[in-house]
Amino acid sequence: MKTFDEIYQRAAQRKGGADTLEALVAEWRPKSREALAATPDDRSLAEMTRGVFRAGFNWQVIDNKWPGFEAAFHGFDVPLNAAMSEEEFDAHLKDTRIIRNGQKVASVRTNAQFLLDLAREHGSAAKFFADWPDSDFAGLLEVMKKRAARCAGETAMRFFRAMGKPSFITSRDVSAALVEAGVLSGPPKNRKDLQAVQDAFNAWAGESGRDLTAMSRVLALSTGPSYEPDQMRPRR
Repeated sequence: MKTFDEIYQRAAQRKGGADTLEALVAEWRPKSREALAATPDDRSLAEMTRGVFRAGFNWQVIDNKWPGFEAAFHGFDVPLNAAMSEEEFDAHLKDTRIIRNGQKVASVRTNAQFLLDLAREHGSAAKFFADWPDSDFAGLLEVMKKRAARCAGETAMRFFRAMGKPSFITSRDVSAALVEAGVLSGPPKNRKDLQAVQDAFNAWAGESGRDLTAMSRVLALSTGPSYEPDQMRPRR
């Protein structure tokens, strides 16, 4: 397996030097554990919903409609959405302020209940996310796959990145870099592959002292275009 320094040097060469690379990496900075833990759970539900509706759809359309989503789902109030009635669900399917996809609308109710359960178990969902060790990010993704609705794989990874938790994203470019580094033989397909990715990132963290987000960005910038797929830039 390649060292992180080897990957970093390749990324720096491709981007015109270490200073330029560091500026690109710095576009995404994780929050502190304390700041992440203080995030209101309605914002967790909002980001989960944004990710679910973006999946397989034009991101710009979702972002343009986002004020309508906030209004339709009551500012993503968690108890209100967990208690969504069948009548309200049917009304959402006729609401032109949002994307009227039944399965995705249903996920809002399911994910609101998931966040309520986490709050009951851990004080708040955000605290649960913040306290989960970065060295087992793959385990947190497994929790999302099992307990949340339509929020697995890259959707979950991007959710955590947007929330400010240190995260890797197995995007096309990162996957290509992982193959080039000798971690995988192809894009990750199962839990075993994801654990191999986690083990590699843990080793690189020990070598570099960097967080998962920074390392993932370096890998993405060591191959392919300048940004991870879908031009995922931080929202200001």
